[in-house]
Amino acid sequence: MTRIEFDKFCAGLLATTNVIQWGNASVWKVGGKIFAVCSRWGQGEGPKFSFKCSDLAFEILPQMPDIIPAPYLARAKWVQMEKPDALSRDEFEKHIVAAHEIITAKLTKKLQNELGLT
Repeated sequence: MTRIEFDKFCAGLLATTNVIQWGNASVWKVGGKIFAVCSRWGQGEGPKFSFKCSDLAFEILPQMPDIIPAPYLARAKWVQMEKPDALSRDEFEKHIVAAHEIITAKLTKKLQNELGLT
């Protein structure tokens, strides 16, 4: 997946916003809270995709090739794909949707209602 494809996919999720920060990283938020990032952080070429995970996914994904606990965000259970093809496109999109849902669930009910997420 390219950064353009990533941005297009994230833009299609409910109530998302995008900002460019931290050295040209594409940062995706819902309700002002980050759920996914595309950056150039780390070793190697190409985009690095980071996203929030469930507890179980955070245990499993870093055991796979080219997926590591995300720099600066691992303590909050984030992973980073060191290569854009570390996961199949379908798997990656499912994890992005799950990240969006995890962050949405942490928003107040009032904000969820205001954003049309309930």
